[in-house]
Amino acid sequence: MPGWNLTGTAPRAQGASEGDEALSVSQAVEMAASALDALPLLTVIGEVTGFRGPNARSGHCYFQIKDDACAVDCIIWRGSYAKRSFELRDGMQVQFTGNFNLYKATGRMSFVAKSFTLAGEGLLRQQVAALAEKLRLEGLCDDARKRRIPVFCTRVAVVTSLSGAVIDDVKRTLRRRNPLVELICVGAKVQGDGAPGELIEGLQRAAAIDPAPDCILLVRGGGSFEDLMTFNDEALARAVAACPVPVVTGIGHEPDTSICDMVSDRRCSTPTAAAESVAPAMSDLVDVLDARERRMVTALTGTVRAASSDVAALRERADRAFGGYMSRLAMALDAAAARPCLRDPAWMVDRRLADLEQSADRLGGAAAHAQERFEATLARLAPRLSATASSFAVREHELALASSRLGNEGRALLSGLRSELGARAASLDALSPLKVLARGYSIAYSPSGVVTSAADVKPDDELRIRLTDGDVRARALAVDLNDEAALA
Repeated sequence: MPGWNLTGTAPRAQGASEGDEALSVSQAVEMAASALDALPLLTVIGEVTGFRGPNARSGHCYFQIKDDACAVDCIIWRGSYAKRSFELRDGMQVQFTGNFNLYKATGRMSFVAKSFTLAGEGLLRQQVAALAEKLRLEGLCDDARKRRIPVFCTRVAVVTSLSGAVIDDVKRTLRRRNPLVELICVGAKVQGDGAPGELIEGLQRAAAIDPAPDCILLVRGGGSFEDLMTFNDEALARAVAACPVPVVTGIGHEPDTSICDMVSDRRCSTPTAAAESVAPAMSDLVDVLDARERRMVTALTGTVRAASSDVAALRERADRAFGGYMSRLAMALDAAAARPCLRDPAWMVDRRLADLEQSADRLGGAAAHAQERFEATLARLAPRLSATASSFAVREHELALASSRLGNEGRALLSGLRSELGARAASLDALSPLKVLARGYSIAYSPSGVVTSAADVKPDDELRIRLTDGDVRARALAVDLNDEAALA
């Protein structure tokens, strides 16, 4: 109460005497507790700090809530905290509803919260968390959907504010790490009204660049949670996920994480880190090239060594095969050289002469034997042959007489027929057109047959004229009909 302190002494009130008694500490605390109990149910907004709980034994939570000028202890009993819709943690702006309470044993005042809800930044964080969960369920945050960023990007577009220090940091980082990277700057607001729309348009313009960049840097510097809310916009997050070019984000500082970071293809802690991630340092490239050179030399050395082993094996097989083949040829040559005809060419002639002499001896003996048998057979058959010869003489005489008679009778039979044939031949000869041809006449043939009338011939018709000693080929120049034929 005013005019009293907690030390057991009281200042002298106006009109009070020296003998008035002071209140004890217990009385003063009791009076303060009664005064606090008389206060109505209060709603307090503050930032949570020093949060401890729930307690392992009691389940109660102990912490402080503060603003820019003051702080107060706060307690949430186990039953009240069990009804929570979110977890409390340091830094959250929360709206608490409850009463002040004074712990009499220590005289320490606390605010006992019966319920609490998010307020200010805390509410924003809850909304961002809900949006993040929504996009996660749609699969926009899945690692499998995110595209691979090239290790060495030669063409990079950056979407950010062109008036801040961020763009200078990105340019400086790329020049320092790899001056070969081409940087294309696309300006857009990164904070305030209309910033999400400008960033979406900037992403579209960057993706439409021809030739297309290897990736797009979406960056901004650090700031409060409210400052970074632009990058928690749902439309902007969906534009980042749908961008045809891979997007690398570097928004705020290390602890800051936005929805755009979650759906981007690569999230970096700062704009500088984002620039470094797409532009390897020249020294790193040299190290990579040296390592690849060593691996290539090792691989080629192994390949050459393996090929050398294969060539050696093939050479050994070829030597064995060729040696075997030459051995077979040598054996065949030795066998051919061992033949008598090659060692002594005259040997074959001598052998043939010997064979001929043996054959001549055999033939001479056989001929003599055959002569003897022939003479013996002839001697046996001589009487029979003589008788047969006499019989053949008689038969020959009889055949001669029969032939004479047959000739006479044939000539008699043919005499009349020959005369008749001669007469008919003379008649035919007289009627033959060849006789007419012999007297200077001819026969004309057209393609359709014998020409019997001049009307059967047309100009330019081919004709074959038959004479007694041959044919003449001709072509009709003109056809002249006599008067009787023309009248007919």
